Amino acid sequence: MQILHFITKTSKEILNIKRGNKMEKERALVILAGGLGSRFGGLKQVEPVDEQKNFIIDYSIYDALKAGFNKIIFIIKQENYDIFKESIGKRIEKKVKVEYVFQGMNDYVPQGVDFSCREKPWGTGHAVLVAKDKIEGDFTVINADDFYGFDGFRVASKFFDDNKDDSVYALVSYKVGNTLTENGAVKRGVIEVKDGYFVSVAESSIERVNGEIFATKLGTTSTRKLDEDYPVNMNLICFRKNYIDVLEKRFKEFVTNKNTNIEKDEFLLLDEVSYAIKNNNVKMKVLTTSAVWHGFTYKEDKEKVVNAIKLLKEEKQYPNNLWGR
Repeated sequence: MQILHFITKTSKEILNIKRGNKMEKERALVILAGGLGSRFGGLKQVEPVDEQKNFIIDYSIYDALKAGFNKIIFIIKQENYDIFKESIGKRIEKKVKVEYVFQGMNDYVPQGVDFSCREKPWGTGHAVLVAKDKIEGDFTVINADDFYGFDGFRVASKFFDDNKDDSVYALVSYKVGNTLTENGAVKRGVIEVKDGYFVSVAESSIERVNGEIFATKLGTTSTRKLDEDYPVNMNLICFRKNYIDVLEKRFKEFVTNKNTNIEKDEFLLLDEVSYAIKNNNVKMKVLTTSAVWHGFTYKEDKEKVVNAIKLLKEEKQYPNNLWGR
């Protein structure tokens, strides 16, 4: 079986992919693209951000290929397949192996569990689980609607290059001050770190008010002030293949637990990372990047994102025509 093989990492050479004769170890980018942007008011993953009608997701994929990733797995709703396939899929499928996975409500749910009352998907942990059959090696999870910057993917790829221990994963942390919008609060994982390793995370609503940054843990009124450089995560997380089996076991426990509210509770990826660290002798390194986030949380964010990408092109960090069109 042949797979797509990357031999270079420069902007020009990303567009000159060769099929290699040797089997290359898979390094997949798993993209969570199933959610509708309620605050943004539409399917924000496919909102154009440049004159060539590229999306934020195009830039993430471009950066990931440049950093050494060699497979793309989209996790989407089945009803959004055509729009993904005819837009971003058509642009990249000749340059990298692409898979599409649909997150169904009944996927991996044990027989006998009545979930007929549930309307929303099970959450980010379940979204990654449904890609189980497509993941054959190391993989990194990202959101479709966040611009992470090349350096985030560089440090993620370097982690896989430098660390071969299957019991060690990694999380890429951003400086909170680099991840905010002036148009309102954003959701981020506020991380606790000890000796360079992940300890815990508090999913929080974060906002800059009068020049200061405040984080309120979701579901509580507990608020804390954060320094500009405080580490947060936006689902840029590096896993070994073996974690999929852990997720499958945990999801079955989640849906059969008598304390789970089947109608509303979500099986969240970072919650499960915390559980794995506490119970499965797994460690997670916290990697750092100085990259600046851009993204659509609110409609008012679009102009800033478009201008930021235009400036990055002017600075030659990206080619004018991203995919050589």
